[in-house]
Amino acid sequence: MTELDLANDHTNTVAPVAPNVASDAETVLAIDGMTCASCVSRVEKALIRAPGVTNASVNLATNRAEMTMSPGVGSVAALLAAVDAAGYAARVVVDADDEDRRRDAYQITRARRDAQIVAVAVLLTIPFILQMVAGPVGITFHVPAWLQWLLASVVQFGAGARFYGPAWRALKAGTGNMELLVVMGTLAAYGLSLWQWAEYTGSGPIHLYFEASAAVITLVLIGRVLEARAKRGATEAMRALGALRPETAHVLRDGREYEVPTKALAINDVTLVRPGERFPADGDVVDGVSQADESLLTGESRPIEKGPGNTVTGGAVNGDGLLQVRVTAVGAETALARIARAVEHAQAAKAPVQKLVDRVTAVFVPIVVGIAIVTAAGWLIANASVEVALVNAVTVLVIACPCALGLATPTAIMVGTGVAARHGILIRDAETLEAARGLNLVVFDKTGTLTHGTPEVRGIYPNEGIETDELVRLAAAVQQGSEHPLAKAILRAAAARSLELPTLTGFKNFSGRGVRATVNGRLLIVGSRRLMLENEIAIEAEIKRDGSALSEVWIADLGNHQVLGKFGIGDTVRPEASAAVSALADAGISAMLLSGDNWASAEAAAREVGITRVEAEVLPEGKAEAIARLRADGFRVAMVGDGVNDAPALGAADVGIAMGGGTDVAMQTAGITLMSNDPRRVADAIALADATRRKIKENRFWAFVYNVVALPLAALGLLSPVIAGAAMALSSVSVVSNALRLKRWRSTLNRESEAMT
Repeated sequence: MTELDLANDHTNTVAPVAPNVASDAETVLAIDGMTCASCVSRVEKALIRAPGVTNASVNLATNRAEMTMSPGVGSVAALLAAVDAAGYAARVVVDADDEDRRRDAYQITRARRDAQIVAVAVLLTIPFILQMVAGPVGITFHVPAWLQWLLASVVQFGAGARFYGPAWRALKAGTGNMELLVVMGTLAAYGLSLWQWAEYTGSGPIHLYFEASAAVITLVLIGRVLEARAKRGATEAMRALGALRPETAHVLRDGREYEVPTKALAINDVTLVRPGERFPADGDVVDGVSQADESLLTGESRPIEKGPGNTVTGGAVNGDGLLQVRVTAVGAETALARIARAVEHAQAAKAPVQKLVDRVTAVFVPIVVGIAIVTAAGWLIANASVEVALVNAVTVLVIACPCALGLATPTAIMVGTGVAARHGILIRDAETLEAARGLNLVVFDKTGTLTHGTPEVRGIYPNEGIETDELVRLAAAVQQGSEHPLAKAILRAAAARSLELPTLTGFKNFSGRGVRATVNGRLLIVGSRRLMLENEIAIEAEIKRDGSALSEVWIADLGNHQVLGKFGIGDTVRPEASAAVSALADAGISAMLLSGDNWASAEAAAREVGITRVEAEVLPEGKAEAIARLRADGFRVAMVGDGVNDAPALGAADVGIAMGGGTDVAMQTAGITLMSNDPRRVADAIALADATRRKIKENRFWAFVYNVVALPLAALGLLSPVIAGAAMALSSVSVVSNALRLKRWRSTLNRESEAMT
């Protein structure tokens, strides 16, 4: 499907054009054809000028525009016409999920096609590259003129066809962009080559510049493919959030169970949620007892007991009990949908980084054209021949051809991200590298980031007359029939001690409270304080350790109604966490803990790793708000997290860093992903991002220096087209060589390892 087909295919996505937009309704448009921040600006300006539009926000990551309208004034037709007049195509989004699926299918097709185009362009450009490097090393190698023309023509007008549309729109809008610079520069080199070829008399060398045309198109295309991949990665966060919601739900109606699409749920429907299933919507438990794993949504590391009257969150995972839940929120009003909106709005609220090249080309293009015209006119006034005037004018355009500009960012990104990948660090795009500048505060989530995210036995407290190993052996034997996370923690403790577990009989599960079984002729119960009290067994006060409240698991003998002992179970801090905080401190970066867990657990973990600033019991929306407050206070913030609940904060931070063991939502929202769960990689990621960003900045500087120095020389006739081409090639070699220096970078962990060997 072509872009035009996509723009005109309104099947199942366009609402009927109503005379007027309903009052206080928000209209969402899908926009096709945007490629850069200047496109976003033009679409926003066009929409805000449409009748009735009070506010317009365009998101380049999702290719969508959201408008609020004055009641009874604006019309959908006017909105579509405004976008069309700006040079883009638009359609109304009726069903966001359908639109996402349609967009994803198109992007996958487009990505495959672009990869094929780039591959062909690279193959066609290789002969030019061989010709360019052959001369300096003393090898005589020239591609025949007719073959140069053929190869360059295919690249210029085939692979480079995508640049002409945006360049034309920029001209009509009276602005400059990278596409316009690419088109002008490559056409100048291509046209000069045709002129030189046509004027060639057959004696002496022939100076052609077809290689400039082909190389620039190819390199810029590679950069655009990288940008497209990064853009698709941003939208995957929305898809990952949607995947948490089950497709179907089991509803009880008139005493019978029906399976219905989750979208069809209504307020007050009673759903049946079996063990291990995800809750289809927010609701209140009306019958049954279980636990809910809400760690992906709240940051709470422990399963939460749920019974009649308790609330549950859509997307959370039900434990080992059967629950009946009355729906209290559906669709956009669910907590999961609010998190999705928070992620999208956090990304949209961030002003798109205006690339230095785009800013400069807005004035650079007309300046270069003006210099070329003045050069030609000046030489004609000086009684020079038309040929001399034309050659000098074209030399100006050739020297301004953005070969080095096209290489500056892609080569540094390719080298930097390649080095990062070898160190287990994934950097999403150039905007992340730019945003990593001057970070002075790293905010850590607790669960799964500084801690392992799984319950572990932190304390064993046997009563008098029973050995520790015997207490663990009996408790683990009873828990063999349970799938509860706390039971698994006790089983892991027994395995760590290499204990052989006896056989159990008469196993019974008390949902949300514990279990009962007979082991070696003894009737034992293992579970919560509530289970002990139900069986009239007296117990001690709750366990405390280092100020952190641990989950209590008791074991008692029902034969004599005596407590045998208890276990303290809680999350454990990663052993590398303290070193991670120290590494940041050595780099002059402060650390903070921001958690959805309880204050006692958060403060205990912070003390253990050396963090003094803590905020706990923070909801997902609150995390994004906390990051916004820190940025307003002057901090440049990196957020480190691994769960769905961290996604809004990852999007709101200057730089989001996701742990590799986290959710797809966190990794797709973050600008940097650590492939391992070692938090020490955070300092490495920031250092490497900063090093790569510096290379991009250096490359851009040198690329512009060549133009600034060479343009006046070309205008004065002190440079021939041959020298202009050589200078252009030299600038390319300079930026590539500078980018390759990134390969010398070594992480802190690698340097420590090398020092020890």
